[in-house]
Amino acid sequence: ESGTGKELFAHLIHSESPRRDQPFVTVHMAALTETLLASELFGHERGAFTGATERKIGRFERANAGTLFLDEVSDIPETMQAKLLRVLQSGECERVGSSKTLRTNVRLICATNKNLKDQVVLGRFREDLFYRINVILLEVPPLRERRTDIPLLVDYYLKYFCERDRKKIDSVSPEALDLLTKYDWPGNIRELKNIVERMVVLTRSHVVDGNLI
Repeated sequence: ESGTGKELFAHLIHSESPRRDQPFVTVHMAALTETLLASELFGHERGAFTGATERKIGRFERANAGTLFLDEVSDIPETMQAKLLRVLQSGECERVGSSKTLRTNVRLICATNKNLKDQVVLGRFREDLFYRINVILLEVPPLRERRTDIPLLVDYYLKYFCERDRKKIDSVSPEALDLLTKYDWPGNIRELKNIVERMVVLTRSHVVDGNLI
């Protein structure tokens, strides 16, 4: 689901791996048009298209020897899916507007808030690409299914926002923490982070009580 901390897990995999000293590069697929996506992934040469005033190094090239994290991989346009499959199979790519072949060696981590098997059945995601990226599957459960994490996250974000805003708040009251733990968090960790930030902004004492939730 959205907001469960998938990128955080990807960072953790990278930081605990032999590639930890190499780049960790992120691409948010849903935020880019097809034209921009090709440029972001593979780079482009100067003059490759209108507005390309200088050479751009793509994310595959930047992530070489490290980790490339593709967020919301299910939103890749079909034509780009074919190009991505080719790169993953061959380990080679070209910048847009160039015929020079570049070798790339990345660990690829993909995330999605959709069931990719369902997307394959619906014809929205290439079956060959699905099997190419689906080597090891990690399911990140929503926050409502790991409620024991909630007090830890509340404490972490409380300290984070207190330090950022230079406020002195010692703790969250038991009543407030009970409300937070019982809530289902449809927005997951992203929603919890926002709620804790609001609590820090509005609290005028050293303890957050349940009236602010």
